[in-house]
Amino acid sequence: MLLLKMFSISIITFCLLCLLFISKTSSASIDSDLTVDKANEYIQQHKDTIDQTYRPKYHFAAPIGWINDPNGVIFFRGEYHLFYQYNPYNTYSQRIHWGHAKSKDLIHWEHLPVALAPDQYYDWDGVFSGSAIVKDDKLYLIYTGHTWQNEVQCVAVSEDGIHFEKVPQNPVLDANDLPPNAQRQDFRDPKVIQRGDTYYLVVASKTNSNTGQLLLYQSSDLIDWQFKSILLEGSREEGEMWECPDLFELEGKDVLIMSPISYPRSGNDYYNSHSVLEFVGEIDWEQGKLKVESLKEIDHGMDYYATQTILGDQNRRIAIAWMSMWGRNYPTDTLGHKWAGSMTLPRELHLKDNKLIQVPISVSAISQSPIEINNVVLNNEAKQFEGVAGEVALLELVVNLEEARLLKLHLRKNSKEETIVSFDSNSKEVTLDRSNSGISIIGSENPPFSSRKVEVSLKQNKLSLQIFLDQSSIEVFVNGGEETLTATVYPTELPSNGILFEAEGKVVIESLSFALLNP
Repeated sequence: MLLLKMFSISIITFCLLCLLFISKTSSASIDSDLTVDKANEYIQQHKDTIDQTYRPKYHFAAPIGWINDPNGVIFFRGEYHLFYQYNPYNTYSQRIHWGHAKSKDLIHWEHLPVALAPDQYYDWDGVFSGSAIVKDDKLYLIYTGHTWQNEVQCVAVSEDGIHFEKVPQNPVLDANDLPPNAQRQDFRDPKVIQRGDTYYLVVASKTNSNTGQLLLYQSSDLIDWQFKSILLEGSREEGEMWECPDLFELEGKDVLIMSPISYPRSGNDYYNSHSVLEFVGEIDWEQGKLKVESLKEIDHGMDYYATQTILGDQNRRIAIAWMSMWGRNYPTDTLGHKWAGSMTLPRELHLKDNKLIQVPISVSAISQSPIEINNVVLNNEAKQFEGVAGEVALLELVVNLEEARLLKLHLRKNSKEETIVSFDSNSKEVTLDRSNSGISIIGSENPPFSSRKVEVSLKQNKLSLQIFLDQSSIEVFVNGGEETLTATVYPTELPSNGILFEAEGKVVIESLSFALLNP
């Protein structure tokens, strides 16, 4: 009897402690081992200890630690602001913060203090992805608070665009705001937009049958939100979860970008475990539904994810993405370099035939005087051109392939390694092959792969290429940005700066421009 009484007292005590914990954490912050101040102090103390071997020269990377998705990309008070998923303490994704940087030209970035840390009961396990908007000259961040088996949407606000306060009404959306067929543990990545006096929020979601969907909410003040509709629903053949939505108007069309998990392979498409798709169409805002007219994979490389866009100066729509991929090994992590992850070169977006065209932003401000070569014929031969060699550079060329079978560009070449960009005239495919680039990058995909290709169209038998080389990346823009291929590479023998041009059949290089880039 005494034992039973002691057990009952223990149960009551435990319940009272639980109620006390809930009452404290439901109304205010909890004591956190991770704060913005701690993160900023750690960065300042340790940022100079990173290994620079593979660190990008003109692509964005954090001062130290791990980064993934770009977040809250916005043009605010005459400058571009980039927030990003960030773990300053390690080179893997854990207890994610929001890092922050700003730029005037999207090339030169100034690191700012960490914007958000996981220091509240509703975001204890991570301040996950989201977006930004300006209201009353204040900068609002809307993000996902992540805890075990639960995701909610939250708001933080800043007067100066640098120091942020989480609003007391957080979370502004939780499981009670979900439609019936939605899982509370997969409810994330809010994208905020404004139409007139109404704000809309597009949030990624997983159905109870494990398919993707995008939920649409509306608000008049960014705090009180009402569910409006399911903007777009996926099938079992369209991935098991949709992430990182971005929605914008472009040249008279509504464009939705989102990142599905496990989208089934089809032809040359959707090889990565996580893909990025563009949907072009028209939204019925009364019904809250997107009528899709066309869709395609945005980038056919191996390292491109979680695209966010920004309306910049001169009303340019600019995209930036995480230049990596989930489920892979990350060489700078395993090598102990104390940093991992970078962003793609920002790309200006346009529409052509209901498809996105991606034009790289200008790098003329960091370009040295180019070497220019015109009207050279390669006939079943391989050739190097004097001065055309570099690890951090821009290579541009227009080639006539009327009598060619194959064009191969051997890039980042050393005595034993290289990355190959090629065009096959029979298949009309451009291929990016990193199988012999250096450190092997293995993913969770089955079967594994180390090259990807995309079919392209030629005009008057001509192919144009822009290839951006950095210390650990290659970005290929085909025919003015009609297609792109992006990958990271890690040569083991440095320097690795050779460039070799190889032709099977007759290739006419009508124009070639090569410039070293020096930020």
